[in-house]
Amino acid sequence: MHRLLSAVTARAATLGGQAWACGRRRAHQRAGLPPLGHGWVGGLGLGLGLALGVKLAGELRGATPTQPPAAADPEASPQAEPQEQSLALGSPQSPAPPPSRCFARAIESSRDLLHRIKDEVGAPGIVVGVSVDGKEVWSEGLGYADVENRVPCKPETVMRIASISKSLTMVALAKLWEAGKLDLDIPVQHYVPEFPEKEYEGEKVSVTTRLLISHLSGIRHYEKDMKKVKEEKAYKALKMMKGMMASDQEKEGKSNEKNDLAKAKTEQDNEAKCRNSKPGKKKNDFEQGELYLKEKFENSIESLRLFKNDPLFFKPGSQFLYSTFGYTLLAAIVERASGYKYLDYMQKIFHDLDMLTTVQEENEPVIYNRARFYVYNKKRRLINTPYVDNSYKWAGGGFLSTVGDLLKFGNAMLYGYQVALFKDSNENLLPGYLKPETMIMIWTPVPNTEMSWDKEGKYAMAWGVVEKKQTYGSCRKQRHYVSHTGGAVGASSVLLVLPEELETEAVNNKVPPRGVIVSIICNMQSVGLNSTALKIALEFDKDRSD
Repeated sequence: MHRLLSAVTARAATLGGQAWACGRRRAHQRAGLPPLGHGWVGGLGLGLGLALGVKLAGELRGATPTQPPAAADPEASPQAEPQEQSLALGSPQSPAPPPSRCFARAIESSRDLLHRIKDEVGAPGIVVGVSVDGKEVWSEGLGYADVENRVPCKPETVMRIASISKSLTMVALAKLWEAGKLDLDIPVQHYVPEFPEKEYEGEKVSVTTRLLISHLSGIRHYEKDMKKVKEEKAYKALKMMKGMMASDQEKEGKSNEKNDLAKAKTEQDNEAKCRNSKPGKKKNDFEQGELYLKEKFENSIESLRLFKNDPLFFKPGSQFLYSTFGYTLLAAIVERASGYKYLDYMQKIFHDLDMLTTVQEENEPVIYNRARFYVYNKKRRLINTPYVDNSYKWAGGGFLSTVGDLLKFGNAMLYGYQVALFKDSNENLLPGYLKPETMIMIWTPVPNTEMSWDKEGKYAMAWGVVEKKQTYGSCRKQRHYVSHTGGAVGASSVLLVLPEELETEAVNNKVPPRGVIVSIICNMQSVGLNSTALKIALEFDKDRSD
């Protein structure tokens, strides 16, 4: 305080003395009096400065002291300006809204898990959203949406959702089916005569909408070599058979000698078949040229020329063959059954579902918060992905969205799935966007299908479904959930729905949707996110139950 008073006094003395002295000299001279000496002026200035200093010190003593700035959060990015968050050199993290107290533990553990996954795969950015019982409780971005310009990921970041687009297309098909405008079980030529009738091994076969939805049509994916695809399928089937036999032997225990010899011979034969039929190295999807098409297609009918004249790889209904091109044909069916262009019909659905940031991916429009997409080259350097045009596969993998919009979509589906259980206890509930019987059909596993992102499940109608299962007491309990993952050039995604295990008599005082929904999007390709989403969903379900 003594130093402060000294400094104030000296400053006041200097300023006050100079100002007063100048004015006094001019007045003195105007009066015709002899000039004033410097000593006289300095004395008056010093006196005036002391008086001002004493007055200011008194005011300071009565004032409330200013609080020092709060200590900075060690994990927060340094700030260049108070109004704008600047980016650190490391990976940024978007400021998350205050979490609900009851989910603080789940948020902390899930954030840590996502950081680990992001670091493990080297993803530039990742965004997560979680809703519980229809309410969004957490959304956050980690890393960068745009590495070059240091733009951090945030909940509003828009990314490619890839094959989750198939689940969106299923809503359009379901609405047309509910309205009686679409028959799922008649040949597709009824709606799209441009798609030629097909034969398999000389036999005329029918491709239907239902088979297309569940990837049982036999239409190829990006791999054009039928021999490679068939070899791979046969090899997987033999491996699965071998695993099932081993499991059966464990359950049955010891058998008589004759049965043991027979099983041993069968096992040897299967192993020999596996060795002989093991396929050569097959290209993955990201090595297929069609994934990087740059050609703009005006409509779904035009894009059929990419595959419509190719032979079927399998007899329709006999084997599961995941096919994005099958959904290109489904887009054409939507157009003919609805009377609208596919994108116009989908935009109406997005409007109804309040998915206002979900759009088809096009290069020309300015799309706010759109991320850039990345891949690592052969030298493990991060590079931008090449330009691609997804107009040939909007229905199967061409939409952009945010985690918030995906949560809305998941909640609308879960509401329709559960609402019938609550009707008796709450007659005022609104109907779901899709009817309960429609949702049950969509989320029922289809025979002869596979769920590549979780071997425990089966594919249903544009969703993968894992059913509730427990084999042993006090051991692993498999929860019922549905999900769909996505993989595109420079992007990975997942939308997972974990419904609450409801009992009919325990729905009083509850309203749908009941359960946990997780959406994750990432601007790096080939990142498996389903198991991460399931772990996060179970964390929130645990806090919700507690």
